Amino acid sequence: MTGDFLRRFTEADLLTLMDAINSVRPRLWQGRGGELLGEVAYVDVDGTIVPTTGELKQGMDISYKGIWGYAPLLVTLANTREMLFLVNRSGNAPSHLDAARWIDRAIDLVCRYTPRVCVRGDTDFSLTANFDRWAEKTDFIFGMDNNATLRTHAEALDEQTWTRLERPAPYETKTGTTRARRHNRKKEVITDREFLNLELNYEDVTEFTYRPRKCQRSYRVVVVRKNISRAKGEIALIDEIRYFFHITTYTADTHTPAQIVELANQ
Repeated sequence: MTGDFLRRFTEADLLTLMDAINSVRPRLWQGRGGELLGEVAYVDVDGTIVPTTGELKQGMDISYKGIWGYAPLLVTLANTREMLFLVNRSGNAPSHLDAARWIDRAIDLVCRYTPRVCVRGDTDFSLTANFDRWAEKTDFIFGMDNNATLRTHAEALDEQTWTRLERPAPYETKTGTTRARRHNRKKEVITDREFLNLELNYEDVTEFTYRPRKCQRSYRVVVVRKNISRAKGEIALIDEIRYFFHITTYTADTHTPAQIVELANQ
């Protein structure tokens, strides 16, 4: 019965419903004097995979993970954990498919009710063709693919420009005391069976300016360098270096590299 009822709605009906809900949200934000959104409204964009066991469902497809289902696009307001837009897509759709249009709509929805908007997303949403246009009215922090150009920039930086990245504790106990660590059974098995074991030693962070090919201006890139130990059984191998890049409109005057990393990870 539920499926039969839902099949009566078209995509246009669902978009009308989302628009109707979003038309009410600003009244709630205004009713709180803008305090609900704060000084910065964080619009987060992401793709996910919703599996299905059905065989006759329209639009279902197989994802890059081998899962049958759908790949909806999620655009949320992090400040209030509200879902601004949810766009269903075929299971084989890439995360960035049609994302720019919905990011634009989200920016237009919230920008009138907060001093500033910041859009956040992973590497799939570094849609560089839109950067200059977005930068005129909002801030953003996006992950960037670890490509040869960015990696060459990072490797050419003077070692003195790197600083140790200290991440905040994931949580604090209610009593404020430190709990003793339990025996790591997983690590013991990995060592005994001589599986390849990777462990993070430390992280360094720095920054440089970079202009993507589809942009007319340069942006700040914050890069995290991870030093990872590699071992098989009791034998230590050569450490591995990995780079992670974040491109942003935020300048060093307002946010340190560590703060950019923290915002991106949120």
